[in-house]
Amino acid sequence: MLQDFVYLASQSPRRRQLLEQIGVAHQLLLPGPEEDAESLEAELPGELAHAYVQRVTRLKLEAAVRRWQARGLPPAPILCADTTVTLDERILGKPADDGQALEMLRRLSGRRHQVLTAVAIALPQADGVRMEQALSESEVVFDTLDEARMAAYVQTGEPFGKAGGYGVQGHAATLITRIEGSFSGIMGLPLFETARLLRTFGWTI
Repeated sequence: MLQDFVYLASQSPRRRQLLEQIGVAHQLLLPGPEEDAESLEAELPGELAHAYVQRVTRLKLEAAVRRWQARGLPPAPILCADTTVTLDERILGKPADDGQALEMLRRLSGRRHQVLTAVAIALPQADGVRMEQALSESEVVFDTLDEARMAAYVQTGEPFGKAGGYGVQGHAATLITRIEGSFSGIMGLPLFETARLLRTFGWTI
């Protein structure tokens, strides 16, 4: 019997918050210590951001399906997402330290960049696993930032663990002059696309 919740294969508290916002109950389905989850995010040589974010999301979803099978859990939709920030066709990942965070902010300062978030859902069925995927594309424009503003933002700790080195829902809102697209997609889970995918699996949203 299908459950009235989804499995969320993501450690992001923002994605949990966004699912709660639209009333979707969820349980976490996170990698175990035996899994090398970080390796799934490795870039391929010459890979463009659109291809990268969709490939990584599918790999994460396939890993989550194997995790679900190995743990013998009851059937329910399994949801994954991945967010990529790209500037001048270059992917900006998650900064490892203050220096990387500052360098990313310097590159974003006064510029327009893209935020791509892919979301994918799998549903184990008797005849296999059904998978559906969608992509959200948004653009963000940063104010021209001086070193003091950038340093102050890095000191908030927000850049770490976030693609592009910033979180739109936090202090970074003071750095952004314009957004075109999906605010929830920039946060990490595009709710329009997520709801549309869930409806294809029989959910009422």
